[in-house]
Amino acid sequence: MKNKGIKNLLIDLGGVLINLDRQRCMENFKKLGFTDVEERLNIQQLNGIFMQQEKGLITSAEFRNGIREMIGKAVSDKQIDEAWNSFLIDIPTYKLDLLLKLREKYVVYLLSNTNEIHWKWACENAFPYRTFKAEDYFEKAYLSYEMHLVKPEPEIFKAVIEDAGIEPQETFFIDDSEINCKAARELGISTYTPKAGEDWSHLFKNK
Repeated sequence: MKNKGIKNLLIDLGGVLINLDRQRCMENFKKLGFTDVEERLNIQQLNGIFMQQEKGLITSAEFRNGIREMIGKAVSDKQIDEAWNSFLIDIPTYKLDLLLKLREKYVVYLLSNTNEIHWKWACENAFPYRTFKAEDYFEKAYLSYEMHLVKPEPEIFKAVIEDAGIEPQETFFIDDSEINCKAARELGISTYTPKAGEDWSHLFKNK
C-alpha cells in the first residue's frame, strides 16, 4: 500500500474476489433458447433487464419472468438461476484468508454491483470457508440491488462514505473496472484496478 494513512478498504466482488466466466454463462443461456444474450449481457454496459436487476428496480421473480419472455418458452426458475449463476466460478481460498488478515489492520467493506440471485449464490457457495460466512469478511456489504444505485454513479460512493462514516482520503478502493475507479478517485478515494484473476495481495506486502 503506497498511500499512508489508509484505514478503510472498499473491495469489489466480481472480478476482484470472485472469478467470472461470462462465456460459460452466455452458452448456458443460449442452451435455454436465449439467442441474443450476447447483446443483452454486456458486462461494461448492462442494459435493460440485467441493469434493472442490478439496481434492484425489479425483483428476482420479475427478472426470471422477463428472461422467460425473451426466450419465448417455458423455462423453470431453477434453469434460469443455474444459467445466470454459471457466470460465477469461485473465490480462491487465499483471497478469503487475505480478507480475514486485512480485517486485523483495516475496516473492510464490500462494494458490489450485484443482484439478489448472484449474492445468494455467493453466500451459499463462494464465501463459506472453514467456519466463516460472508458476513465475517466485511464490516458491511454495500450491494447495488439493495441500494438502488450502481457504480460508477458518484451517488453510490457518497452513500457508502456517509453510511460508513469514513473519509475518502483514508479509503482505498479495489475494483476491476477503471471507469468505477475513476469515479471513486474524483471523490478523493485512492484506487487500484487488478487484472482478471490477479493476486492483488502484493498491495499489502510488508505493510
